[in-house]
Amino acid sequence: MTEHEPIEHELIRTGTAAEFEIVEHLIEPTVGAEDTHVRVKLQMPEDDVESYAFGIIFVLGLLSFHDGRPRGVSGKWFDDDDAWTAADMLRHLEFPSGRLHFHADYVRGRCVKTTVEISPDGAVLVETVNRGEAALRWIDRLKGKSYLQAVE
Repeated sequence: MTEHEPIEHELIRTGTAAEFEIVEHLIEPTVGAEDTHVRVKLQMPEDDVESYAFGIIFVLGLLSFHDGRPRGVSGKWFDDDDAWTAADMLRHLEFPSGRLHFHADYVRGRCVKTTVEISPDGAVLVETVNRGEAALRWIDRLKGKSYLQAVE
């Protein structure tokens, strides 16, 4: 990394280089069965937490933001060309009880509704509400799985 390179590039590199296993996932309907609540537990090596935690949170926030669309009145703040930044991640990051905790609800008109929590032992919790099963696709992408796309 050079000092002139955006920090977001480094966060993407570290977030996509992290190794982890999917421990369990749960998909439940939300109240009223209008959408889903997805909860995914991951495990990364404890020794990797310091190196990869910020990158994983950034990349999951990036994917959530990119896929997020307006709901209700949030459309007036929505800009299709908007981009996720390190500042966006930092505004939603806390450190309660020795864990990195990220939660974003709406960000500039996008329904993000994503939580990521990383514990010192390498346990990673990813939760989404009202996002369908998108979190499972994001995790697949982190593990290197690609999706077929139509060619024009």
